[in-house]
Amino acid sequence: MAYAQIGSASPINLQELYPSSPFFKQALSLRVTGMLKGYSVETAICVIEDGTTSLKINTQHLRHLSFRVGSIYQFIGELHIDPNNQAILQARTGRNVDGIDMSLYRKTIQLLRQFLEADDNNRNMIE
Repeated sequence: MAYAQIGSASPINLQELYPSSPFFKQALSLRVTGMLKGYSVETAICVIEDGTTSLKINTQHLRHLSFRVGSIYQFIGELHIDPNNQAILQARTGRNVDGIDMSLYRKTIQLLRQFLEADDNNRNMIE
């Protein structure tokens, strides 16, 4: 039996998730972080927010996680986009990250990308 290979999740800020973004792709693995604004037990859908941007998260596979509105959560999963360009992340894992400094976290994502880009450039020069 062949198994679909799941890629590593790209850490993104919610503000980077818009239709023309390189991160706005069907089935792309992402890591997102935001404050929980709402959760429906019936649908297992929650909404996280960072600044003025929000994202729906399908948490149907996360039985171990308890949700508290106002807490900060981080999810890893695959992005699903409906025909109306509405995105929802199908979470495969999630955790409460209360206490995280979101400003510092955003800066960390930027620095990680700069490092990876420089590393790729160095590898290309060697080859």
